[in-house]
Amino acid sequence: MSKPSERFKKRKNAKELLQRISDNAIEYLIIHYSCESFYDLPEGNTPRITSIGVRYVKNAQTHSFSIHKIAELRQIASDQINQNYNDLEKAMLDEYFDFVSKHINHKWIHINMRNINYGFEAINHRYRVLGGNPISINDDSKIDLARLFIDLYGKEYAPHPRFESLYLLNNITMTDFLNGTQEAQAFVEGNYVGLHQSTLRKIDNMHNVLTLANEDDLKNKSTLFQMYGISLSGLYYMSKDNWIVAIIFWITNTIIATVIGIGVTLLISGK
Repeated sequence: MSKPSERFKKRKNAKELLQRISDNAIEYLIIHYSCESFYDLPEGNTPRITSIGVRYVKNAQTHSFSIHKIAELRQIASDQINQNYNDLEKAMLDEYFDFVSKHINHKWIHINMRNINYGFEAINHRYRVLGGNPISINDDSKIDLARLFIDLYGKEYAPHPRFESLYLLNNITMTDFLNGTQEAQAFVEGNYVGLHQSTLRKIDNMHNVLTLANEDDLKNKSTLFQMYGISLSGLYYMSKDNWIVAIIFWITNTIIATVIGIGVTLLISGK
């Protein structure tokens, strides 16, 4: 468990990062992708990728890269995608990395894209397997929304799966949303359109909660003490952000000041 001072510092830094994203939205992108389930693969294999979505935070314009779009352009029927999967996936990743090359100085907001199973490195490795030469995004340019929200609200902000719970709590639409099990089944069934639509839905929902968080309107399950920590600095900033706490804080200070004032008066008067 974090010390109160650490909890306050994490929230303060997270708030500052949110403000930078808001003030410099043109520099930030949101990314999410769908892939084959990595739980059922032979050891050492990385999952095949089906679709990638990237959205500009500034104007919400979204670029998407997907297996089924490449197949359509090449006039390959949907039931023939599996037989041509590697070529289609390589062409899709060619487009994606061309996009990356033009946005290498942007900041990339993601959810849990942190390792070789699922993440930027997984995409890079898959491209190498297919004969491509990936362009690596600097780790300092990656922002994990999952960790940002833990820093902002504490670990108790939503039950697992956290983001799915968060979307429901904030009445954000779940149309086309597939959870992990559903995505795995969709891949087995060759439902690449469904996987792509789910990717786009998750991109949209990520943008929604990011906006709500920046506006201090994101509903979550954390208490004020879980968000701010129990410290004088935490209590002070809690009162600045919450008018009810501010009133309580003011009343308490007024009572303390009054009691001290009465005590001093009594001492001076000798009573």
